[in-house]
Amino acid sequence: MEVLRQAMVAMGIEDSRERIDIFSSYRDLVLEWNEKVNLTAIRDPEEFEVKHFVDSLLASSYPGFQKAEKVIDIGTGAGFPGLPLAICFPEKQFVLVDSLNKRIRILNEIIQNLGIGNAVGIHGRAEDLAAQELYREKFDVCLSRAVADLSVLAEYCLPFVRVSGYFGAYKSEDVEDELLGSKKALKTLGGRFHSSTKMSLEGVHMNHQILWVEKIAHTPAKYPRKAGIPSKEPIK
Repeated sequence: MEVLRQAMVAMGIEDSRERIDIFSSYRDLVLEWNEKVNLTAIRDPEEFEVKHFVDSLLASSYPGFQKAEKVIDIGTGAGFPGLPLAICFPEKQFVLVDSLNKRIRILNEIIQNLGIGNAVGIHGRAEDLAAQELYREKFDVCLSRAVADLSVLAEYCLPFVRVSGYFGAYKSEDVEDELLGSKKALKTLGGRFHSSTKMSLEGVHMNHQILWVEKIAHTPAKYPRKAGIPSKEPIK
């Protein structure tokens, strides 16, 4: 876990022995479950450390995240990026959403085994949950590592974010065309591109960045549209 420790120090996160041990147990539990249910294609422990843990913690350096109290992670899978962030920021509350109930059951068992009290997995589709008063515009930050165009992700995620909060999309390095193509969607949904977060560690290849979208107006009530429509008919 040396690369994770280096990254945590670089990000100003306490790298206590207890915290590192929790991450080690988390990795082992995911890989153990992965023998039965497909949670990750990454099975090498060192690669897992970089591409799941270090990558997830990338959000921690952003001022909007640092000030946040309530965070939601859409398309969390095995808990990324939400659970690594919950481990490092116990003062914040995390809701981890996935559309596959089997994954959420496993994730909640992992959360319980790790003794993490500030995170909970919720089963549901973003399009449905975002329409519920309990979740709509109730979060300071929404994060997603889901693989989808920014204009589609924005429709899934911005409805969860309160005005003056932020949506962070984990993306590859080459996003200029995607950003340009998402302008109408972001404006329609009440967002505005703010900035990006990147990180470099000596000897470690990092190919992700986070695109941060500021919520500057309420999302119109008709968004998100019904399940399946945002991906088939993106706002362009």
